[in-house]
Amino acid sequence: MLVCSCNFITQKEIVDVINGLLDEDCWQLIVPAKVYHAMQKRGRCCGCFPNVVDIIIRTTEQYHAGRHSTDDEIFDFMTRLKQFHEENRRADLERRQKSHRAA
Repeated sequence: MLVCSCNFITQKEIVDVINGLLDEDCWQLIVPAKVYHAMQKRGRCCGCFPNVVDIIIRTTEQYHAGRHSTDDEIFDFMTRLKQFHEENRRADLERRQKSHRAA
């Protein structure tokens, strides 16, 4: 099935890339930009991104259902995810607000 008509990317290609990324690190956070970067493509109109997110979720769930994960691995992933959110929140706070602009 064709998912991205701008880049002519099929669902099978996306699933293969996601599985490859999960083989490298099964607990990494996968987003559409990471999938497109791995395929050496870039989102043009980005209208396909919601469908790509759905494919990422389905593929990741299937990948983890086939593996036996321990509680330690799940806890480590949640810790990494919280750290990622904290780092991004700090970056947002450091940006200047519109009310502080001179122009």
